[in-house]
Amino acid sequence: QVPLVESGGGLVQPGGSLRLSCAAPGIRFSTYTMGWYRQTPGTQRELVATLTSDGVANYADAVQGRFTISRDNPKNTVYLQMNNLKPEDAAVYYCNARWRSLSYWGQGTQVTVSS
Repeated sequence: QVPLVESGGGLVQPGGSLRLSCAAPGIRFSTYTMGWYRQTPGTQRELVATLTSDGVANYADAVQGRFTISRDNPKNTVYLQMNNLKPEDAAVYYCNARWRSLSYWGQGTQVTVSS
């Protein structure tokens, strides 16, 4: 199993910002589509954003315009900048690396949005 190491979660007030990071040292990072997903208790994991190896980004409607996904290939790291956070953004956020039939997940990082 390839380790994906997430960091950057925490508690933030509504309207605040957080940046999540996901390091993937064990893969040919530049060839992978990287993504962020989130999950709350009792619900299915849902797409937040993906970024292909060619730099094409895709966002869920709920986060479009507030979240930005980016990648640093030399550092084997993908980021999720989250601005103007809302209570409904609270979830466990998971990093995903995907290439052809291969798909790896991180352990998840908790994001709590509360005043």
